[in-house]
Amino acid sequence: MISRSTFRAPTEYRYFVKDLEGFLSPEAYVTYKAIVERALAETLAKQGLCPPGVAEEIAKATDLVTAEEVEEEDKRIKHDVRALVNVIQRKVSERARPYVHLTATSYDIVDTANVLRYKKATETVIIPDMVALEKIWIGLARRERDEAQIGRTHGQFADPITFGFCVAQYVSRWGNRILELREAARKLVGKFSGAVGAYNALSLFVSDPEKFERDLLSSLGLEPALISTQIVPPEPITDLIHCIVSAWGVLANFSRDMRHLQRSEIGEVGEPFEEEQVGSSTMPQKRNPINFENVESLWKEFVPRMITKYLDQVSEHQRDLTNSASQRYDGEFLMAFDFCVRRIARVLQNLTVDKTNMKRNLKLALPSIVAEPLYVLLASAGHPDAHEYVRRLTIESARTGRSMIDLAQSDRLLQQYLKKLSSQQIGVIQDPSKYTGMSSIKVDRILTYWEKKLREENLW
Repeated sequence: MISRSTFRAPTEYRYFVKDLEGFLSPEAYVTYKAIVERALAETLAKQGLCPPGVAEEIAKATDLVTAEEVEEEDKRIKHDVRALVNVIQRKVSERARPYVHLTATSYDIVDTANVLRYKKATETVIIPDMVALEKIWIGLARRERDEAQIGRTHGQFADPITFGFCVAQYVSRWGNRILELREAARKLVGKFSGAVGAYNALSLFVSDPEKFERDLLSSLGLEPALISTQIVPPEPITDLIHCIVSAWGVLANFSRDMRHLQRSEIGEVGEPFEEEQVGSSTMPQKRNPINFENVESLWKEFVPRMITKYLDQVSEHQRDLTNSASQRYDGEFLMAFDFCVRRIARVLQNLTVDKTNMKRNLKLALPSIVAEPLYVLLASAGHPDAHEYVRRLTIESARTGRSMIDLAQSDRLLQQYLKKLSSQQIGVIQDPSKYTGMSSIKVDRILTYWEKKLREENLW
């Protein structure tokens, strides 16, 4: 039987990201708790509370700790942090043993280790992956800046846009998520304030326990919470996970859009499909949009878990154990989310845009989409009830099969208003494919904004 410590990732093996293993695996969890224990010993030495040689001995011992050792000790005593302490103590001299974990409570170690590894995972892997995807989106939007596409609302033909404009929406939404997630990671705080957060044990040894806490956490690159109980305030980690889920929603929205654009009757984009890839076990012709479907499926799995993170905000008095089990799944958010970021990036690098089908679908929509510019221009020319008049023309078009353009131009009552329109306005009515508004201009502005913003933030 495989022991739990041998699993490399905190999630289903298909969604494993190798670059996050050193932060999120069970082995990493033990490693980061040992890092905090080492920082404690070193801070004790700096404060003159233990000999420097003892701190060095403890530091060397923490480098030798294995997850398997801690797991076996945990099975024996049923306490994972004390198990870590016992394993470290066995690796040091009798003189050093009293100083291992001295003045600490379990969640001084656990919460600090968790925020440290999540912060590092976010800043060194996830944010760079998000920026890489942003660059791909920007490149796609720029390439398709002027490619006319029929817009869709409620699943129905609406006004024309460009495909670049469609993608630029996601460039902007994603850019905001990058900045929000980075800020949430920056706000993660640790603690070393003891069993109820009042520095009871530390107060027995040092005159300024808060300084001891600041020094210890500073050596790890963290700030302390302004005040804590036995656990860190839950809001910073809640905000981090919320930012991840919010960003995931952007991926899910994009995935659904692209999946629908791959429908057989639409066919405007296509996922890459490898030569040996199988789409169906029974239908050899199938080329399913599995990448976009998979991203949305994972989003559906993790969105409801956000409720658990909100529930974890409540802990009775100075601490209860109701978040102990649930918080162990936090790493899955980071791992599975980053898997989705990388999957979308990989797909977009080889996404095909079928311009022929895009033009075909736009042409199908042209007879009806002239309704909006026609109504607006008639109203501007003084027609007293342009919207209702054009609405009736759409019904007549559907009944007779005649185009809206043909009906409008042959309608004697409309001639007096049509004569007031400029040649450019008449051109839009005659060819509504030109009715793309500021689509291309907006693409330029959005891409320029986010390229500049990310450079200013040293993320580009």
